[in-house]
Amino acid sequence: MFTRPIAAILLVTCIPQLTGCAVRTTQRVPPREAGLENRGAAMDRRMFISGITTRDGAQVRFDSLTAQVVGDSLHASVQGLPFNISMRQVVRVRVSRGTETITINPSDLPLYTFNYGVRERIVGVTTTRGLDVAFGPSPWPSVVNDTLYAVTTAGQPFKAALPDIQRVWVRRTDLGLSALATIGGVAAVMGVLVVIALATKESCPFVYSWDGTRYVFDAEPYGGATTRGLERDDYAELEHLRPVNGEYRLMVTNEVNETQYTNAMELLVVDHPAGVRVVPDEHGGLHALAALVPPRAVRDRDGRDLLPWLARTDRLIWEPAASPDAAGNLRQQVTLTFPKPEGATMAKLVANVATGLWGSHMIRAMLELWGRDVNTYYAALDTRPSARDSLLAWNIREELFTLKVYVEEPTGWQLRGLLPGGGPFIAEDRVVPLDVSRVTGDSVRIRFNPPLGFWALNSFAMDFGANGAVRVDTLPLVAARDSARSVRAELAAADDRYYEMPNKGDRAYLTFRAPAERPGLERTVLLHSRGYYRLHLDAAGAADTVTLRRITLEPGATSRFAVERFGEWQLARQTPR
Repeated sequence: MFTRPIAAILLVTCIPQLTGCAVRTTQRVPPREAGLENRGAAMDRRMFISGITTRDGAQVRFDSLTAQVVGDSLHASVQGLPFNISMRQVVRVRVSRGTETITINPSDLPLYTFNYGVRERIVGVTTTRGLDVAFGPSPWPSVVNDTLYAVTTAGQPFKAALPDIQRVWVRRTDLGLSALATIGGVAAVMGVLVVIALATKESCPFVYSWDGTRYVFDAEPYGGATTRGLERDDYAELEHLRPVNGEYRLMVTNEVNETQYTNAMELLVVDHPAGVRVVPDEHGGLHALAALVPPRAVRDRDGRDLLPWLARTDRLIWEPAASPDAAGNLRQQVTLTFPKPEGATMAKLVANVATGLWGSHMIRAMLELWGRDVNTYYAALDTRPSARDSLLAWNIREELFTLKVYVEEPTGWQLRGLLPGGGPFIAEDRVVPLDVSRVTGDSVRIRFNPPLGFWALNSFAMDFGANGAVRVDTLPLVAARDSARSVRAELAAADDRYYEMPNKGDRAYLTFRAPAERPGLERTVLLHSRGYYRLHLDAAGAADTVTLRRITLEPGATSRFAVERFGEWQLARQTPR
């Protein structure tokens, strides 16, 4: 029920990201222009170097589609670990295509053409009525006269008018890195759909877990930490990580236009009884949950039933657009009702939420308001605790990337907790402890007031029991390398040393020793990381001090700023050129 999905964003030309990680840019483009047109079946007979024989007689088999010759060196991946060798040490090369393999001399490699790169395909949609539809491998979905046509995994034809599509799901396979990511994007703010999120995303490193076959996108840590003064710890469950030869392996990549500074990474291995969910809170406290219950009812401000959207972690993600309603409201309101056991005084709310697409864009938009003074702004956050505290207080006041959690009590709605944002590409489960000792009756009602465009809500549940016993092992790094050297010293502990990734394409491979499994227990593995990043901004011109002053001092002005920008963006997309 709470296996969190990979829910990301496919923005495009106008959405640089947000809280968790800035998003990219987005522009509203008809899906046929957004890459939804019929592009034919994906190639499945790519020629690739599958292995070599070395001068000392060693037979080396490469992970599929990872080997490339650059200059006088061959670079590849072997069971998820980087492999490099001088071509002078290679006596035979195995070349494969489909099920066929031939052996050639290294000198004959220039006679062959090898295909690598990124392959994307649309794998499903979520409709505005809450229908989750998965598409089969062929044919590719196509758009004709603003209608999407596809074939489901059951072989049934599917069609839907584009306005009836709420979200589009795309699978991205990086053949050169043996890496896989599945990403979902809101149709209302889609741009070049199949030129996926990674081309436009604006923050946080991507963390991929080796699942025994390939690297799978599994975490995007310390989102929203846009300068060193905002550096923070992050805790993320690695659902796809599997031990191989007694080791856990991760790949950390920079896939956006920013410099990423990672201070430390370690794994928390939690062994627990079957049926128990282990979920962290914002500060890294681990909660063993054995009796999670979904909400009994969920309603928005207008009384619409949101229970189908928020009762479980799936591909139904409630994300209202950044457009005010008829009354001019800049926020929605979500009220959830849970059954309350007799005598319960504490509850653990489990929320699977992420930053909304337009909210992601606002992080860059607001930083760009500083113009050429942005480095002065960064310096204040880095050196003055009062400046950092003011920013965090402003964020809580505006609820842009932290939501206030209210509990209904006899005296009215009372603030009892804070829910951090995350993602937007991966929504992680988070626990928010709540005092419910003043709640009367057999139900607990909680309420949020999310600003429009800033939040994507997936699921909520509650547990009223005490934490169960678990066994936790903290795993330090055994090895960490990028393309040139060991970077273990920079990542081994939280200190003044950082592993810097200033360029798109930078990546490092991390190895941890996997402890033996404990009989009769299940295992959850979490990544504990710490760091920050700096967006590569086009910081020119004078600061917009009028707008900065307004959004800083006037409650609600930031939401109004975001809604106005969204309206301008929509108008620009509708204006003929």
